[in-house]
Amino acid sequence: MTDVTVMGAGIFGLSVAWACARRGARVRVIDPNGPGAGASGGLVGALAPHVPENWNDKKAFQLKSLIMAEGFWAEVTAAGGVQPGYARLGRIQPVMDESGLVLARAREESAAALWQGKAAWRVEPAEGKWCPESPTGHVIRDTLSARLHPRRACEALVAALRERGAEMVREGPQEGRVLWATGVAGLEELSHAAGRAAGNGVKGQAALLALDAREAPQLFADGVHVVPHADGTTAIGSTSERDYDDPTATDALLDDVIARACAAIPALAGAPVIERWAGLRPRARSRAPMLGAHPLRRGEFIANGGFKIGFGMAPKVAEVMAALMLDGVDRIPEGFRPEASL
Repeated sequence: MTDVTVMGAGIFGLSVAWACARRGARVRVIDPNGPGAGASGGLVGALAPHVPENWNDKKAFQLKSLIMAEGFWAEVTAAGGVQPGYARLGRIQPVMDESGLVLARAREESAAALWQGKAAWRVEPAEGKWCPESPTGHVIRDTLSARLHPRRACEALVAALRERGAEMVREGPQEGRVLWATGVAGLEELSHAAGRAAGNGVKGQAALLALDAREAPQLFADGVHVVPHADGTTAIGSTSERDYDDPTATDALLDDVIARACAAIPALAGAPVIERWAGLRPRARSRAPMLGAHPLRRGEFIANGGFKIGFGMAPKVAEVMAALMLDGVDRIPEGFRPEASL
């Protein structure tokens, strides 16, 4: 018999499956399209925090997850032997004007308190080749941000799960405790049942460059993430499109993202584009992950709405959902419950 059935093999489904399997549960993961087929099969993989101010449950949860991430991915790698490309190398952002410089320095102080000494947010001179253009001559460098390669991370979780005897199938029976981590399709089902939008898919487009900066921090400039990967490529992304015709087609909007990145970061100039990608990311109405008891399926569970922060939130999401499903212990913040989006 299976103890836990996970419907959906994106980052939330795979991470919760792993958290259950490592505790000895017999796990089956079902996804008709295979692991990482949706938004979790993208390119960018920026594990970056929200700004350290206006503290709330979402930011506190994210901080815990980002701090957990190194140990989480090290354990996954040790179990399955596949590298997810994780490294906590920080992030650099330009400071665009004098008011932004005042705000950045205030956040330097708030980060010292809110991040509990586990990471820093610093204002520094803008210097070196791997640095965005900064009108003030200053940048923000944080030491909390990390990166991984989304596809490799999904492959690493699959390998770890298989080593623990988990089933990875495209169809099969739902047995034991059942978790629904079905992304955009799951949000559409909830919206239809509620008669109002519980969430939606937001299209993102990203590109991969043949540029090896694997030991460098990620950059964020002009609304664009630039993430060097461990395999010697560099990802650029992404758009956030509510209106679209083809969710998997790339177009001029991605061209604009690439152009903005190259204008803001001269080190990218001339690097060839080797892949273009587009997909739908599940965004819950509350903008926080949707975790807890499934609103439509009595006795079953949901983990959805990762949107842009799913990979960064995954270690903590896995921990709290495994505790809820296996032990009946509920540590989910109020703002993360399905009711917040319904």
